[in-house]
Amino acid sequence: MAALLIAPLAICLLLVMATAVARKSWLNRFAGIIAAAAVLASGVVIAALVLAGGPLTAIDGLLRADALTAFMLTVVGAVGLTATWGSLAARGTTEHKAFAYPTLIAAFLFAMSLAVLADNLGILWVALEATTITTAFLVGYHRTRNSLEAAWKYVVLGSVGVAIALLGIVLLYAATVQAGHPTLSWTVLTNAGITLDPGLVKMAAGLTLLGFATKAGLAPMHSWLPDAHSQAPAAVSGLMSGVLLSVAFYGILRVQAITDAVIGPDLMRNLLIAGGLLSIAEAAALILRQRDLKRMLAYSSIEHMGIIALAAAIGGPLAIGAALLHMLGHGLAKSSIFVVSGRILTVDGSTQISQIRSLLTRRSGIAIPFLAAMAALLGMPPFALFFTEVAIVVAGFQRGLGWVMSVAIALLLIAFIGLARHTSDMMFGTDPDPEARQGHAPQTGDRSAHGPRLPLIAALAATAIIGFLTGPFSSLLSEAANVLGGGR
Repeated sequence: MAALLIAPLAICLLLVMATAVARKSWLNRFAGIIAAAAVLASGVVIAALVLAGGPLTAIDGLLRADALTAFMLTVVGAVGLTATWGSLAARGTTEHKAFAYPTLIAAFLFAMSLAVLADNLGILWVALEATTITTAFLVGYHRTRNSLEAAWKYVVLGSVGVAIALLGIVLLYAATVQAGHPTLSWTVLTNAGITLDPGLVKMAAGLTLLGFATKAGLAPMHSWLPDAHSQAPAAVSGLMSGVLLSVAFYGILRVQAITDAVIGPDLMRNLLIAGGLLSIAEAAALILRQRDLKRMLAYSSIEHMGIIALAAAIGGPLAIGAALLHMLGHGLAKSSIFVVSGRILTVDGSTQISQIRSLLTRRSGIAIPFLAAMAALLGMPPFALFFTEVAIVVAGFQRGLGWVMSVAIALLLIAFIGLARHTSDMMFGTDPDPEARQGHAPQTGDRSAHGPRLPLIAALAATAIIGFLTGPFSSLLSEAANVLGGGR
């Protein structure tokens, strides 16, 4: 069984080395898809085994898979497969020609898989730092002035964030040393009943939350996110927005489970409410006046991370289960719509909202999946985000956080109006100056998807049905919520 935990890491690592050394064009083209499929298959198999027989461990306990790990590994694989497969272009015509791109994609998936498999906060931190290194090169991949500026901004702010998180982890370790049980295993820290210094734990919790929140894109530490997500290649934007933010928030959830057991839930709850509301408020305000499609989607990601933060603050099985399902639904929908935005850039030559008009008439093959993904992100039924947002609001009122939910609903309504208005303009608006876009004149009746249809159909169909699933999937969500103390 231990091999199952090592398998996704080993396959990604082999692909890193193979694409860096062999430089075979077919391998470069499919490396990201193979890596994501391996992670997804491992997540599904591990989930089945965990539900049947409990947590799995490997390498003397450094790797451990419980229900939450299995769920997150499945999210990484599913979103990764959508982004990499959906962005697969014609043979020899894109980034796949360059060896660094597939190597960095495989390394990115390796780092995210390691982050969720590690039963050690130190290793989790190292894995998150590794995602910064790999994605920084991917953000600056196009080597334009804007992309390089975004990459440097991401490196600086991301490194500051993870450095702050490291300080928090060191303080937490110091607390365990003081208690006579030096460890960074979140399993031990959560379940062993070690008596830790509340003062040290409070400082550790605040710093770790601040650091991981930077990677998760929560306001006010989010300023790197719109630039990075708008400048990266479409697949990378989908991976960063769809799953990297969730993996970083996974770190917050693990730390929250530890600190709640020592000092109670009030500190993390208040910090997460502040971060969640501020994130939704800033995203809503900036979505309204956005001019670039990819930046608009980036701010939408900040909005959704704010929703997840509020769910974590609320706690309990309903809110935590909804938060985890929200991660999966948002990841699939956001990676799909970033893939479509890449196709729009390819065929229309711009992601400026003012230059994307009559898309439904001109290019229905692109417009229809865009509309479906946007409907999912707007939280419209039957997509999963409708049910998760309702569940989070209900859980908030049940926990006595009615004023928080009221403010959040008002802000979400503003974001909804902004996203719906921009989408309507792009779908039905009239191009004020079509001749100005040389080489990308509007076409009528183009039904081509300009890329693989199946990954987008599968991802959006999954987003539509996962809210109705029962049986093993529902059991996995419940078990994952219990791992985080969702029953408290």
